[in-house]
Amino acid sequence: MFTRQFSIATPVFLPIFLIQEAVVSQVRLPGGGFSILLIFALTWAVLSQPEVAAVIGFAAGILMDLSQSAGGPFGQWTLIMLLAGYSISYIGYGDDNIHANAIGIVFFVVIATFCVEIAYLISGALLGVAIGSLGQVLITLFGMSLWALLVSPIMLPVFTRLHAMIFDSRSSL
Repeated sequence: MFTRQFSIATPVFLPIFLIQEAVVSQVRLPGGGFSILLIFALTWAVLSQPEVAAVIGFAAGILMDLSQSAGGPFGQWTLIMLLAGYSISYIGYGDDNIHANAIGIVFFVVIATFCVEIAYLISGALLGVAIGSLGQVLITLFGMSLWALLVSPIMLPVFTRLHAMIFDSRSSL
């Protein structure tokens, strides 16, 4: 059953990745902007079981590594997203207060975005990637978290409906 659901879910990630690369990353927003693929993957991780969220994080991480704006070594985003997907799903799994409440999902996604960016900075520093000045790093972290807070509620209905269509037990697909 999971094979069928994953084969349906895989083509959903590709248009999100193309929108991110063709539209979102081309627009220069103050504070670093946002990643729609990151928000999408973390939203799905909140709504999924931990095992499913780890696979979703892995797939999103590979796509983020393939991005033209990825500055680190290949596999850095894959590892971070795999761990983040599993972690966020494990923390929120079984808690109906999170799944039934849009504010809870947005809160989890924003906090997870901030933590993922911190993990990317720490792992990048360990791997020898230049990270810039402390002021610029803080502005980017704050800006990306703020953009995630603004974009997540707008995209949440679409992302949850897609998740329900594919992974709900009453799925008609």
